[in-house]
Amino acid sequence: MKGLIFNIKRYSIHDGPGIRVTFFLKGCSLACWWCHNPEGLNPQPETVEVTEKVGEKKFVRKEEAGRSYSAGEILEILEKERIFISQSKGGVTFSGGEPMLQTEFLLEALKACRKNGYHTAVDTSGYSQAVNYKKIIPYTNLFLFDLKHPDDEKHILYTGVSNKLIISNFKYLLESGKDIMVRIPVIPGFNDDRQSLIEFRELLIKSARKNLKKICLLPYHRIGASKYKKFNIPYRMDNIKPPSRERMNELKAYFSEPGLKVKIGG
Repeated sequence: MKGLIFNIKRYSIHDGPGIRVTFFLKGCSLACWWCHNPEGLNPQPETVEVTEKVGEKKFVRKEEAGRSYSAGEILEILEKERIFISQSKGGVTFSGGEPMLQTEFLLEALKACRKNGYHTAVDTSGYSQAVNYKKIIPYTNLFLFDLKHPDDEKHILYTGVSNKLIISNFKYLLESGKDIMVRIPVIPGFNDDRQSLIEFRELLIKSARKNLKKICLLPYHRIGASKYKKFNIPYRMDNIKPPSRERMNELKAYFSEPGLKVKIGG
């Protein structure tokens, strides 16, 4: 069995504890306006043409988005980084896109990684059937769980799907006892208004328990904006500016006040 992966990030320090290798699995059920990995949306391999200009000359090259890997090939990549992973108490993270769209491959890869002594993490939007999470729970040390918006109607507007299944799975994973880090993207004008913040905080306070390890506030950035044109996808965030450092500190204080562990960044 093979899985479709569109990026591999070595020496990653923002996708779980320690130094990690993050594998980005292709395909996503959500279509977030602010997505910084548009190349991960389509579940199929893609070839795009990239035009580069050198002086007065233009060169066109083809760029592949998506390559198939087996669990064995993933282990080979990890083995080359094992010393850094081991010394930093790191591991391997499966992200996306949405890795749960490739549940059977993800399950096989997680089993192989755990068998070979690696700490495993899965970064998920929460939008998958609970039975899929049940399959991978025994082989996952940590879930990085994304919460986009507390209001269902706005969640549908900005991501294309309801948040009801997501919140249900969030509660399910908490009850499983697995370690969870919540990741909230802070998008100015979208989910940082007073009412949204109140609802976010109430949900987290009600969910607080030992295995809810940390709340990560991820400031919106425009790093992925240039990718949209390549994949012929409209970019709807042109007029949105990243939140200031002062604003992020305010939000950190707001979420920390009731005793939640909060950090800015992944």
